[in-house]
Amino acid sequence: MALGLGQLFYATLLFINAIAVLSEERFLARIGWSAQAIDPGFGVEQTQSVKYKMVNLISAVRTLMRSETF
Repeated sequence: MALGLGQLFYATLLFINAIAVLSEERFLARIGWSAQAIDPGFGVEQTQSVKYKMVNLISAVRTLMRSETF
């Protein structure tokens, strides 16, 4: 049973929805993935870490899903 294009789209949509409904205060801050919890350390740029990029991706998805024009 192959994964069809419709099923792939459905799975992607469910994954994006799961990211969009994550609560930053209740869940992401608890595991250290909130926007305020990013502390890059000495001599390390914030934009280089994978954690920083993932937090920005989650924030961007949540912002996009909140917009009324989409």
